[in-house]
Amino acid sequence: MEIRGRRRCKSCGQEWSYYDTGEVACPACGGMQSVGVGGRARHTDSADPLDLSEHRNAAEAGSVADAAEALKTDLRTYLRARGFIDGGELRDVDDTYLAARELLHAVDVLVRRRDPDEETQLYVLSLLRGADRGERPAPRRGAALDDRARGLAYAESLAAFRRDLSTWLDDHPDPEARTTLSTLGEHVKRVEALQGDVSVRQSESLVRAARELTAYVRDDDESALAAARDRLSRLA
Repeated sequence: MEIRGRRRCKSCGQEWSYYDTGEVACPACGGMQSVGVGGRARHTDSADPLDLSEHRNAAEAGSVADAAEALKTDLRTYLRARGFIDGGELRDVDDTYLAARELLHAVDVLVRRRDPDEETQLYVLSLLRGADRGERPAPRRGAALDDRARGLAYAESLAAFRRDLSTWLDDHPDPEARTTLSTLGEHVKRVEALQGDVSVRQSESLVRAARELTAYVRDDDESALAAARDRLSRLA
């Protein structure tokens, strides 16, 4: 949606940036009545910073399973509010977003297993330990659970990114970017159809291609566009 990101409080006259605070209340007096000032810009990212410390403490005091339901609720809330356009500026698919989606899928796997093995629990703990700090644990060799959870999580992340970038390109037309985005989308649909059952190498390649495409449209980096196209062609 397009919004006026700068607000002026009707009570005290304070101005602030909604893009920075994500709050409609005046930071000076708490007033809820304000008017927009300045021009409008697309904005799809309204999430508060992700904080998993409470869930880490719960898992440490009991088990990952004990923290699972509350953890999934907070992850879903965060992911629903996240977007990739911030005040008209295009953002990367960042590591915190990717790790949060992967953690959500991993916790789902853990909950579905009545007696999860130690490997599954350690995998979820490794994600829980650093997801909110943008830390993505290295996949373990031969661990199919890691591959599927990461593959599906990254495909869903890139599908959300693709929707936002498509919207952004409506305002900043670029046929070359649009064509490459379409190619990325076909790969993402394939991974979703396979329920994430692809190699970690393929998942990481798609993320890198998306970031290279972002660098092209945001920074006019022609070499990044060429790299994205080459990377995607090697996945065909």
